[in-house]
Amino acid sequence: MKTIASCVEDILIKQPFLEEALFRQIINFSALSEELQEPVSKMLGKPVKTGAIMMALRRYAPPVHLRQSHQLKAILKQLGDITVRSNLIDYTFQNSDSLIESHAKVIENLDPKSFYGFSRGIYESNIVVSSSEKRIVLEGFKSEKLIDSQDELSAISIRLPKNNQRISGLYYQIFKRFAWEGISLYEVISTTNEFTVLVESHLVDQAFSAIKNLNTQ
Repeated sequence: MKTIASCVEDILIKQPFLEEALFRQIINFSALSEELQEPVSKMLGKPVKTGAIMMALRRYAPPVHLRQSHQLKAILKQLGDITVRSNLIDYTFQNSDSLIESHAKVIENLDPKSFYGFSRGIYESNIVVSSSEKRIVLEGFKSEKLIDSQDELSAISIRLPKNNQRISGLYYQIFKRFAWEGISLYEVISTTNEFTVLVESHLVDQAFSAIKNLNTQ
């Protein structure tokens, strides 16, 4: 059965920025209650008073990653080196029985010093390489179905602290900063202790600043 509290929770979960502002107590409860009065009333199918909504907001229990904000801040201050690589191309190929064999041929011929990243999904695979390796990739995958490609990309790689995978909300903080800055991510690549985002080259300076400022929040 729907209650005012459950309706408020549903709304906040779908709006994480609003949820965080509420947790940090930088939002006016009264004004937010008035803002939520109409949607909560519609969800319950009856009029709801703002006072009841305000009470639900004050009693709302934030998710774990927000309650661990102090721990998160400490981890963010431990972020390691940030490396930027430019002049990259991203290729998306349809998965096939021969794709791994084609991929192996490409790896054999790549310059060890060039940028390279590969990820395989259920239906398609991505390879990100330096633009200087374009001919090698197209030749190696010539028998495969190319779904999409994008050039003029840059990669920003971040060294993450050890045990980062045990800290809930770490990736949320990174993606949140990009969203607040209005930066679209073209691709994301991650390993246990390293996180790489691909952005269009004209956004690289803005994206670099966003990451650099993570440990100042």
